Amino acid sequence: MTNPSTELARQVVSALIEAGVAEVVIAPGSRNAPLSFAAYDAAAAGLVRLHTRVDERSAGFLALGLTRGGSRAAVICTSGTAVANLHPAVLEAAHAGVPLVVVTADRPARLRGTNANQTTDQVGIFGPLVTTRDVAASTGMPWPDGDIGDFSVVHLNVQLDDPLLPESSWSPTVRPGRGPERVVPLVMETIGLGPRTVVVAGDDAGPPARGLAESASWPLLAEPTSGSRTGDNALRCYRLLLDGDLGARIERVVVCGHPTLSRPVSRLLARDDVVVLDAGARGVWRERPFPVAGRYRVGAPLVSGADDPAWLEEWRTADTSVARQLDALLAAEPDLTPHEVAGAVARALPRGGLLVVGASSPIRDLDLMVPRYDVGARRKVVANRGLAGIDGTVSSAIGAALGRPHGSRNLALMGDVTFLHDSNGLVLGPDEPRPDLTIVVVNDDGGSIFTMLEQGAPDHAGRFDRLFGTPHGVDLAAICAATRTPHWRAESLGELEHALASPNGGIEVVEVVVRRDNRRDLDARIRALTP
Repeated sequence: MTNPSTELARQVVSALIEAGVAEVVIAPGSRNAPLSFAAYDAAAAGLVRLHTRVDERSAGFLALGLTRGGSRAAVICTSGTAVANLHPAVLEAAHAGVPLVVVTADRPARLRGTNANQTTDQVGIFGPLVTTRDVAASTGMPWPDGDIGDFSVVHLNVQLDDPLLPESSWSPTVRPGRGPERVVPLVMETIGLGPRTVVVAGDDAGPPARGLAESASWPLLAEPTSGSRTGDNALRCYRLLLDGDLGARIERVVVCGHPTLSRPVSRLLARDDVVVLDAGARGVWRERPFPVAGRYRVGAPLVSGADDPAWLEEWRTADTSVARQLDALLAAEPDLTPHEVAGAVARALPRGGLLVVGASSPIRDLDLMVPRYDVGARRKVVANRGLAGIDGTVSSAIGAALGRPHGSRNLALMGDVTFLHDSNGLVLGPDEPRPDLTIVVVNDDGGSIFTMLEQGAPDHAGRFDRLFGTPHGVDLAAICAATRTPHWRAESLGELEHALASPNGGIEVVEVVVRRDNRRDLDARIRALTP
């Protein structure tokens, strides 16, 4: 007969497998030992793939990345501050609508409210956005079948009492589930033609946004991680065009997904003279930060025919012109620019490839440089845009690459501060699953994103570096050496393209050195290209 904690842990792991969880990430601890042993046995039986990480924050973002990559993952940790370290990944998953499963070991209820070791109040620790299911051996499993199969974050807080070690190994016979399917509901209402309309496709908008734009002959303003930046209607330099005459003439916007990248888009959506129709986004907060005149779910049939083709053609012509000017401007720069780095990475992404992008400047640089990819080429570009933080990006990229095993190539693009923020993500044990992943780090020795904001104005130059620029002087090659991660250093576009064309296999880092002192001026000259 198994002890109560072992039996409960096996019930929890069985329920995860039945809900479609195929990846289990564990951070080591004593209180979560019953869960760890159960997960190990399930992995030995071929029911899940097991990952271990020494850092709970990295473990949480690894699980998030695995789920974003196409698998479904749960992360398991011990009690106390270990749980708090999962909070950034939990918040990102909740706001992005990623079905992350979080399993936290807890002391038995009799120790709550006491100063017992590693004991705190873990029920509701992630706040009102995430519901905690408090599980104890005496109460059994508290959720009905399928309750962990939707697109919310699920927190299982499991009370485990002594003894914590199993008397024997476990041979699970549970049948794996398929997990939730991301189905977009269809509506039969139509959007009328006539007003000058554009489709804004934010993060995770998906192919329906492209289909909507093409069916009505509307310009498509698609962020790199929208899943919509394909086809003839997608515009590369829409961000620059919005500040010109074309942008001023927009009368209506259909918003899909979660747009977060550009101030020109934010200004467009806040205009009093523009009607905004909301096609929805995933995540715990569905209300938009701008006035919405109507709500739709993107799916056929939404429009009754093609709109004025001259409207679309004006945008295409202007986009082609500005893109050429932008490329010429960048090519004339004496030093390698971050935009050229982003462009090289975008070109290196093959059909079936995966690109994970860090927050701040890299994803915005990529937004100006991504070409219109072919429809059906299955290039997947993802980022943590639920809350758009820089934390956990290395781990998310590794997870996404592992969760998409049949892709052709895995790339990641991030800044130096983002890389340093999650350099622990490179700490992998010798038996850990490792993807083929090339991580391109744009190193300008600090936070260049702030040079383009109000605090980067010359009036604040005396205080800027200490408060915002934060030069670090870290030797990235030494960090890579400490984790036995292959490292390249590129200082020209040719060197970068050579590195991208010659991957070593496994996880490798390509560091690209660029300037930060000219970033504000470069950004101003790019914005001046607006027709």
